[in-house]
Amino acid sequence: MSETPKKKSAARKKPATKKKTAPKMEAPKETPKTDTRRDDQQMRQAVLEAALPHAAFDGFTDAVMQKACLEAGCVTGDLARLFENGPAGLIEFYSASVDAEMEKRLAAMDLKAMKIRARVAAAVKTRLAILRPHKEAARRAAALLSLPMNVSLGAKLTYRTVDAMWRAAGDTATDFNFYTKRGILAGVYGATVMRWLNDTSEDEAATDEFLAARIENVMQFEKFKGQAKTVLANLPAFGDWLKPKAKP
Repeated sequence: MSETPKKKSAARKKPATKKKTAPKMEAPKETPKTDTRRDDQQMRQAVLEAALPHAAFDGFTDAVMQKACLEAGCVTGDLARLFENGPAGLIEFYSASVDAEMEKRLAAMDLKAMKIRARVAAAVKTRLAILRPHKEAARRAAALLSLPMNVSLGAKLTYRTVDAMWRAAGDTATDFNFYTKRGILAGVYGATVMRWLNDTSEDEAATDEFLAARIENVMQFEKFKGQAKTVLANLPAFGDWLKPKAKP
């Protein structure tokens, strides 16, 4: 008998397939830490810029701050952190921002080539120029700072401003003149701001004339003070009094 061929298996063997391995999961990258102080500073600036147009009509109020916060894209709950003193805190930040911009612009000028009175005039005019686009908001801020509960804040902000002006002008005094210069300039600047707020002319020439007259008054006073000191020094009694005291 002839051999019968072996029956082929009905089920063919499938070729072996490689097992799919799951892709390796990369370790999540660390999220870089953000500088919250920088972020808050940017948010404060955004709120301020949004608030200024509204403050021109409605003043610096809680309602204006909330509206500005929404327009700036922040949460109203953040306002207490951004501006701890409410509207007064917003004005303080406004003043600091203007001072910073003033210093930046003055640094770009060749103040060393100017006489001292020209330096002071340039500083005052530069700050007013920064305030000019939002003059009505500046008026509202000045009104709020004139209230009894905000007088100390107004004095502090004025000091910071005139100190920045003198430093930009190259003042290096460390003695009693440090304070007298700032006190005198505070009077000149404060009076000029009040004149500027009431100056409705386009070129504001009246404000420029007012400022020039105030600076001239200060220069005349300083000249008189120097002459008086020289005369008094020639008198025996006053000469002894003006001499530096010997250290014990």
